[in-house]
Amino acid sequence: MTLLVKDVMAAGPAAVRPDASLAEVARLMREQRTDDVLVAHGDALLGVVSARDIGVAEGVDPQGVSVDSVCGADPVTVRADDPAGEAYRLMREHDVRRLPVVDDGKPVGIVGLGDLTGGGDDGRAAEESEGDTPEV
Repeated sequence: MTLLVKDVMAAGPAAVRPDASLAEVARLMREQRTDDVLVAHGDALLGVVSARDIGVAEGVDPQGVSVDSVCGADPVTVRADDPAGEAYRLMREHDVRRLPVVDDGKPVGIVGLGDLTGGGDDGRAAEESEGDTPEV
């Protein structure tokens, strides 16, 4: 049986509008206990902002700087019905640890490397879903 992204993703990802301040995003990250927040306008995914993005913006007024000025635009995405192995492949190819999950272009979740590997970084769960390694 092929493991799908929707089987391992976190549904209902934290999201902000593009004009949200860095302070708002940092507060949301603390409340949601996450390092990544999606940037969306309506149902359209515009980008992803990470704790690292906020750290890079050090020295700026977090109330006066909007998230769209620091977020990564044109994020690599995966669909909920894609095999988990495809998410793992995309993460490796684009050197990212998390991917927004979309359905019909609308953000519905986020999947992280740990979700695919059972907490480790060896990719075993993702590879098993592709049939590259024997089931245990």
